[in-house]
Amino acid sequence: MRACRAVLVGWEMKQNRRFARFAKDVATHTPILKMIFLLVVLWLLFSAGLYVAERDMEGTSITSYGAALYWGIAAFSTAGIADAPLSGVSQIIGGIWIVLGSVLFFGTIVATITAYFMRPMQRPVRQIVQTIEYNLEQLDDLSIDELALLKETTDALIVHMERHKERQGRK
Repeated sequence: MRACRAVLVGWEMKQNRRFARFAKDVATHTPILKMIFLLVVLWLLFSAGLYVAERDMEGTSITSYGAALYWGIAAFSTAGIADAPLSGVSQIIGGIWIVLGSVLFFGTIVATITAYFMRPMQRPVRQIVQTIEYNLEQLDDLSIDELALLKETTDALIVHMERHKERQGRK
């Protein structure tokens, strides 16, 4: 029983590490955090505008800033099922919010997924290493001149990377 529990705990820890690494990769290499921040700021601003435009309307369901915040979420997340604003200005504000909020929300999802899965293809270092590995496998077939060129290229790459790391270390 203890052995099974130890295996289960070990598996759970491994899954948690994988998820943590995945979450860190998504947060670091995709636009999700910036887009969520932008979406929240716009939600707060559009809700404020909606509340200001609706607060003096008789019979409105948007009687507080909290109600405007709720309306902002309900309107764009349920395709406009929330109570409609009454004034013309607030209807325009609400319409713009529904379109803009939906585009940002779904665009963020698409951009995050795309950026996450395209990231491995955007690594020129991997391509350089693969080219060098390929050339190393072909050493027997290279002429003396080609070997000299390969050596010069490799030496130049090493010098370039050392300078690059030095510059990054100074920042």
